[in-house]
Amino acid sequence: MLKKLLEESQEYLTHFFQTVDVSQFQHIVNLSASSTGLLIFTGVGKSGFIAEKIAATLTSTGTRALYLPPMNFLHGDIGILSENDIVFMLSKSGESEELLNLVPFIQRKKARTVGIVSNSSCRLAKACSAHMLLPVKKELCSFDLVPTTSSEVQLIFGDILAIALMKTKQFHLDDYVLNHPSGTIGKKMTLSVKDIMLSGQDIPLCSPDDKLAHVLVELSAKKCGALIIANGESHLQGIFTDGDLRRALQTHGSGVLEKTMQEIMTPTAVSVLSHTLAWDAMKEMQKIPNKWVMVTPVVEEGKVVGILRMHDIIQSGIV
Repeated sequence: MLKKLLEESQEYLTHFFQTVDVSQFQHIVNLSASSTGLLIFTGVGKSGFIAEKIAATLTSTGTRALYLPPMNFLHGDIGILSENDIVFMLSKSGESEELLNLVPFIQRKKARTVGIVSNSSCRLAKACSAHMLLPVKKELCSFDLVPTTSSEVQLIFGDILAIALMKTKQFHLDDYVLNHPSGTIGKKMTLSVKDIMLSGQDIPLCSPDDKLAHVLVELSAKKCGALIIANGESHLQGIFTDGDLRRALQTHGSGVLEKTMQEIMTPTAVSVLSHTLAWDAMKEMQKIPNKWVMVTPVVEEGKVVGILRMHDIIQSGIV
């Protein structure tokens, strides 16, 4: 049964993509792009939920949009309308009385109306200034009643409209970040290594001439799983991790305690700059599959200024 439903869903969506009028869609995009006012979306029932989602997507991607339920329009909110606004009215049948009753009042405010319907001969399409036909072969439910395919094509319409307007308005990544200052998106684009690295006395440091026996306390106390080896001018020389310690003990036995860090460190340490985005630093630390770097020195002009742990990147909430 499930496989059949998936196949039917694919069939109905394929029908939409094959039969939708691209030139009609382009007209709606051009109309929206040229608007100097608000794009206001409304609908009844499931179409109302889709209308709200479309408005939210447009708002976050640089287009001034708003969702209003039909009854709110009729009870005072219509006062927000100006002649520069466009009201998008979503309805599969195009026969929803709530929307039809609303059209004359919107037109009195001289705002434009666009019917987003799946029935080209419906009253809403005829009443509106313009309309967009979203072809629906059949709802997914056995009775062809439950809004499924019709809701999906409405959502597709909204997503494509939003992205088309993004491209038309040349909406950039920096603009998108400004609209998402919080959450994972905002953190990915604003959180830098400097914000989460350990610095100062928290850096597990030692010199190339130090013997391992003398720096084990530093390795353990700083709880970073590594020692950063730097010379007297703080220039990075290498790194020595817990894994390096285990391998050194297997190779040299207890005699490794008398070896200098210069002899047993890894000189080709992966390092990052303090102003690097934490998200980019994480990708660099995961560059080699199955051999992720869990801790890395942070440098500026070759000098050690901090240490970055994978644990702190994860804890920051960007993943």
